[in-house]
Amino acid sequence: MKWMIASDLHGSVYYCTKMLEALEREQAGRLLLLGDLLYHGPRNDLPRDYAPKQVIPLLNGIRTKLVCVRGNCDAEVDQMVLDFPMLADYCVLPVGQRLVYATHGHIYNKDHLPPLAPGDILLQGHTHVPAWTPCGTDNFCLNPGSLSIPKEDSPRGYMTLEEGTFCWKTLEGAVYHRLTLV
Repeated sequence: MKWMIASDLHGSVYYCTKMLEALEREQAGRLLLLGDLLYHGPRNDLPRDYAPKQVIPLLNGIRTKLVCVRGNCDAEVDQMVLDFPMLADYCVLPVGQRLVYATHGHIYNKDHLPPLAPGDILLQGHTHVPAWTPCGTDNFCLNPGSLSIPKEDSPRGYMTLEEGTFCWKTLEGAVYHRLTLV
């Protein structure tokens, strides 16, 4: 199954719509969101078309495709309006012989790794900067970047995961990095 992975939407209805267009274009079976769904947080400027109330029905409309983890800007009160679980700090996905530990990145990150076995992958958002960095013992720390508020001149984008290959893509779908794990 093909996965699409995105992070840091921060309440932008414009970029949520673009994300849903990308999901359809990618024909991914599931969308993994790495947190910070509805709010922008005190350190970020407002993203384009900041409208969390308009993002809610868009996300609820694809609830059967969503797997989400909680970001540092997500709160318990958000769960009251969302029709899918989003308060778990992490989820673990098997990818071949490896495990992918998916989290937002404000607790576990490349400087504070979760308990990874050799070969496992830490998948996180939070920094708003795409990454594919070796870390730990035969591990990788991966980050799709941000959909709505990219930092360090990085593109707005997401990742896909299919048959052991992670692809980093711009919001328009152009591949700018690929990592295949065997």
